[in-house]
Amino acid sequence: MKLPNKIFSLPLMCAMIFCCSAPTNSAADEKPDPDKVFEGKDSKVEQVEVEKNVQNVVAKYDKGRFAAWPATHGVWIWGNEILTGFSYGYHKDLGPLRHNIDRDKFETHHLLRSLDGGLTWTVENPNEKGIMVGSGQTLHGKPHPDYKEKEWTDCPGGINFTHPDFCMTIRMTNHHVGPSRFYYSYDRGHNWEGPFRFPQLDTPGIAARTDYIVEGPSTCSVFLTAGKPDGQEGRPLCARTTDGGKTWNFVGWIAPEPKGYAIMPTTVRLGPDEFFTAIRCKDDTGAWLDTFRSLDHGKTWSHVNRPVPDMGEGNPGAMIKLKDGRICLSYGIRKQPSSIRSRLSSDGGKTWSREYVLRNDGAGRDIGYPRSVQRPDGKVVVLYYFFSAPNPERYIGASIWEPPAAE
Repeated sequence: MKLPNKIFSLPLMCAMIFCCSAPTNSAADEKPDPDKVFEGKDSKVEQVEVEKNVQNVVAKYDKGRFAAWPATHGVWIWGNEILTGFSYGYHKDLGPLRHNIDRDKFETHHLLRSLDGGLTWTVENPNEKGIMVGSGQTLHGKPHPDYKEKEWTDCPGGINFTHPDFCMTIRMTNHHVGPSRFYYSYDRGHNWEGPFRFPQLDTPGIAARTDYIVEGPSTCSVFLTAGKPDGQEGRPLCARTTDGGKTWNFVGWIAPEPKGYAIMPTTVRLGPDEFFTAIRCKDDTGAWLDTFRSLDHGKTWSHVNRPVPDMGEGNPGAMIKLKDGRICLSYGIRKQPSSIRSRLSSDGGKTWSREYVLRNDGAGRDIGYPRSVQRPDGKVVVLYYFFSAPNPERYIGASIWEPPAAE
């Protein structure tokens, strides 16, 4: 089985596939219909046309619950087996401008696994083994009293990053300055080693989400966010281990220190020494995605362009290199119409295609945080969190689509 070389730290169909909770007879308890268009009344709402070759799947929805943020956790693929993570709490109406997760109830971190290319999904709970237990200021809810994370230790090294069933996740405990820890698995995420401390790299602190590129048995590059000198998020950087995870070294800053924040890189490798990444940016003028390129293995970076100039409230991107060499960048738009979209590039990110709107039926701004993978058949699976009328609960959705052939 070929190991994917990157991890991410996210449409009308004839039949819905519900896989994680049984429907009831009450209309109010029905799962959201991903093909039901949210009919907003704002005459200024952007008019967008949805692609016709998109299949939408509800991966995890429960009445009264809140499921969100795959981009924070990561995604991995082996053939048609896909694994992702998500945060799981309880729904509470806190208004249209806030995450509608109950701050007074438990929030836990779970995994979702598909064995059929993203059509059906099952939930796994690593918290029961003391793994990936949510803690610190990254929690919007309360920590669960039944789950205690294992003690953090220093990694002894010896990780074989090229193991065919390898995966790794890097998690923060504070979105400004961390600290962060990482785990790895040799059996596709069924069992994990860790948590291992991730060093602060002589920065105010590392607030990690999962974004890495395997480069050899003992070598792996990671793309992370560091806190700024004022203790706020954040500035993106590249770091690397060459000794199987025992030590991690700072390689280079990806972007200048921003007035607001520049966070959550999503990165592909385009050549032996060439990396290309998209950064989530925001300041008092707006929110957007910027791209940067390194031609010296992550030491220095230059700004390339702004493929998504207006993301509404802001959202990270999910970037992958397709089998035909093109780049696919997917993202959530947090303004009406709340939507999941993608762009393609055939020239290494120098120019971008039109937007491909995978769905535009979001009932509000609290959507997105995508991760994406490409299946063996060439279709792209974009995972994200979403909510759509008439149900208010946030759920994990997947859009499966086939990018048009390269011209």
